[in-house]
Amino acid sequence: MNLAADSLPPFSVSSFFTEASLDSWLAVALVLAAGLYLYGVHRLRVRGDSWPVVRTIAFIGPGLGGIAAVTVSGLHAYDTAMLSVHMIQHMVLSMVAPIFLALGAPVTLALRTLPQRARKVLLAVVHSRIVRVYSYPLVAFAIFVVNPFALYFTGLYEMSLRSDLIHEVVHAHFIATGCVFFWPLVGHDPLPNRWQYPARALLMLLSVPFHTVLGLTIMQSKTLLGGDWYPELNLSWADPWADQVTAGGILWAGGEFVSVTMLAVLVVQWVKQSEREARRVDRELDRQEARQRAAETTS
Repeated sequence: MNLAADSLPPFSVSSFFTEASLDSWLAVALVLAAGLYLYGVHRLRVRGDSWPVVRTIAFIGPGLGGIAAVTVSGLHAYDTAMLSVHMIQHMVLSMVAPIFLALGAPVTLALRTLPQRARKVLLAVVHSRIVRVYSYPLVAFAIFVVNPFALYFTGLYEMSLRSDLIHEVVHAHFIATGCVFFWPLVGHDPLPNRWQYPARALLMLLSVPFHTVLGLTIMQSKTLLGGDWYPELNLSWADPWADQVTAGGILWAGGEFVSVTMLAVLVVQWVKQSEREARRVDRELDRQEARQRAAETTS
């Protein structure tokens, strides 16, 4: 990892803008994803179909925008210098952005705009055995919970600090893990293995203690995550031990906040689904009653 520690100024709010870098492959991927999504929305409108504005805002704003905010902004310059900054990245990439990407329903948008052959290919991928296995809620939950422990309490985290390639792979892995977990819970796309809302809420509730345990473990750890990496940087304005405590607190508080918020979102979705189902039942009863009155009239 090429980091000019002696030239890196102390982290501040202004660093978010002054240290930004738009020359990464991820910046290109984000612009491409946003362009394809907006083009799909445009295609629908041209042929007279509608697409919820809320979904577009969710996908482009907090979804792709959230990823950009922690990977191409000035935060990226500090993600290997401060564990607390890395932990903010971790939270956004694995727990915030994936939720809004799921709410944007990009698979549904693609199915409504792609040619028939491409739609068949996409459906085949979505319903493939690999996707079925990894998107199964209990499997996704296990991956989501175990991965942070495997990253921070093995040599993998230090490797990611010392290798640009591994570092970028970890970022991509955060996003993929979050998507695999949250997409079946809150997404609108036609995915397999979708559980009923009570089970989804229970699964979300079960994730809360793991973030608490991980955050407290990091805060109370007697060894520095990343081995000798942070002391070797010799940053006069940063204390690795104090920063590690801050990082654990971010993970603990952030994990609980996102989990509780997600639980509230699931409850709202559950209530709305119940209301839609009640209206559907009412309409069916009205139709049956109308048919019965018509039958009585003719007889």
